[in-house]
Amino acid sequence: MRIPFIVSTATALTLCAGSAMAANYTIDPTHTFVTFEIDHYGASTNRGRFDNVEGTIEFDRAAKTGKVDVTVGVASINTGTAGFDKHLQSDQLLDAAKYPTARFVSEKFEFKGDKVDEVKGQLTLLGQTHPVTVEAEKFNCYANQMLQGREVCGGDFEFKLDRTKWGSDFGLQWGAPKEVKVVIQIEAIKAD
Repeated sequence: MRIPFIVSTATALTLCAGSAMAANYTIDPTHTFVTFEIDHYGASTNRGRFDNVEGTIEFDRAAKTGKVDVTVGVASINTGTAGFDKHLQSDQLLDAAKYPTARFVSEKFEFKGDKVDEVKGQLTLLGQTHPVTVEAEKFNCYANQMLQGREVCGGDFEFKLDRTKWGSDFGLQWGAPKEVKVVIQIEAIKAD
């Protein structure tokens, strides 16, 4: 039986660059997705993504500080297979009816030079909150010409979670793994 998981989202997690003062950014939903990967009995890897991600980021590059508040719509899970999506949304796994969102909140950014290296925060999923550290695989800010030169910051982030910490143990008795890899593709647009 297939068994993936998520997160949030962490989510999403974080980015952006600024000037000497903290700047506010809004997550761009057209360039932001939270995806997951989970082993399927050593034969293949199940993957899916959450299509609805929203949130805000406050970022100060000079001070090397930031805040993140990202929410993922659990029912927006998309594996490309409607029946599998429904199973993941059920009370056996994500329980989207009872817990419609996952949320990642952070006030701790770690840097390597001028780049965000990792973001430490709290992930709320299935009604439980636990700490996670999201690592930046890449990070950059640029002037987006499609947005009249407005600054956009983003990156690829990832972390692994033990889903049992959030109370998800479906399929473990059949050998399903408890570790889920979460990958976040995120971009955020600086407020005017």
